[in-house]
Amino acid sequence: MSKRPSVGVGVIIRNGDHVLLMKRRNSHGDGTWSMPGGHLEYGESPQECAIREAEEEVGVLITDLTFCTITNDIFGEEGKHYVTIWMEGKYVSGEAQVNSAREMSAVGWFSWSALPTPRFLPLEHLLSQGYLPGKEN
Repeated sequence: MSKRPSVGVGVIIRNGDHVLLMKRRNSHGDGTWSMPGGHLEYGESPQECAIREAEEEVGVLITDLTFCTITNDIFGEEGKHYVTIWMEGKYVSGEAQVNSAREMSAVGWFSWSALPTPRFLPLEHLLSQGYLPGKEN
């Protein structure tokens, strides 16, 4: 049986000049900082997935979703391969919070020029592409 990549959606949530990150727990990338995101569900658009994941994971509502880029993320040690669709949206409302202590240990707003480390592999790949939030890339 051949293994196939999974499709993930990463969500860049902008609030002024800050973006929302969460610290991962109990999954691949444990202990790293990541944008909210998750698996694209059957029949769901990347925009719908981004909105759902932002609300489920960190309790915020977002709008004005735009496609940013795609990263190819291979987690060799864990035997996982994701194609991550990056979507960017604007924060609308809600208090950013840890909605699942099983999946994350912290959330916070950070300046793009001062993102915390260590960073989740897909986020590192996004940064290596030179992506800047709120700009035409």
